[in-house]
Amino acid sequence: MNDKAIIFSGRSNPELGRKINEILGLTPGAITIGNFSDGEITVKLEDNIRGQDVFIIQSTNPPAENLLELLLITDAARRASARRITAVIPYYGYARQDRKDQPRVPISARLVMDTIVTAGVDRIMAMDLHSTQIQGFVNIPFDHLYAKSIFVDPLKELIKRRDFAIVTPDVGGIKIARSYAKILGLPLTIIDKRRPKPNKSEVMNVIGSADMKHALIIDDMIDTGGSITEAAALLKKHGAETITAAVTHGLFSGNCVQRLMDSPIDLVLTTDSIAIPEEKRFSKLKILSAAPLLAEAIKRIHNEESISSLFEF
Repeated sequence: MNDKAIIFSGRSNPELGRKINEILGLTPGAITIGNFSDGEITVKLEDNIRGQDVFIIQSTNPPAENLLELLLITDAARRASARRITAVIPYYGYARQDRKDQPRVPISARLVMDTIVTAGVDRIMAMDLHSTQIQGFVNIPFDHLYAKSIFVDPLKELIKRRDFAIVTPDVGGIKIARSYAKILGLPLTIIDKRRPKPNKSEVMNVIGSADMKHALIIDDMIDTGGSITEAAALLKKHGAETITAAVTHGLFSGNCVQRLMDSPIDLVLTTDSIAIPEEKRFSKLKILSAAPLLAEAIKRIHNEESISSLFEF
């Protein structure tokens, strides 16, 4: 990449930003982010970015300051006359609230996306959205990357000598699980559940064969771990010898880590789309970096090249 591109990182995941800059051979954009004594965020871009192609790497997982930082950095870049601003959002928070499924609730995914666009971004890049229709919430270019390219090689190595089956812990994940099943040449099993309230789920039944020796659970995220551990318990009950979970975004909120450690899951694969602090890392966890995929997409966007080949397997 040439010197007309610059990448800034917010505080949500600075290590991921560092890796991306390192892969692309760029010097990280100089930025100062601080807080007043009352917590108010202050941002200053230390580099001259007039006429440059600016990329802002920032996931929008809680706390809400992560989203606010993205907005403030975007506004600073716009007012500093950046040629183009691309918001690189490895994990797009609020994606689960993508429709009005109850009376008197907001469509938070749309509101947050509108706010990001209003702040001044020209393009958005995200990875494994919880709801793919969110791309249609905006009228600017939206690049939706799939983490399959991160997981496929490690998973091929994992299943090489064993009889695996792909499992999706809910019907909402059928599409992504089916794509993994096709790439890896494995059968697909669906666990049907109902969710009485947010972060609470009840497993109901299994669609497809539950009798498998080795299960590979595919999902876009682990939050509290309720769905995936319930699914694992059901598979173990049906005789699964080993259970592996491959999830793109590891939030690990509440007592999720303890749940996973107590569950029959043998291995949890996730990416560094969200910075996982040391206290949330555990012996079953293996983190794969999304930096190579994001770096390649950033390079192609800057060079005005197609990124569709990143989706081919």
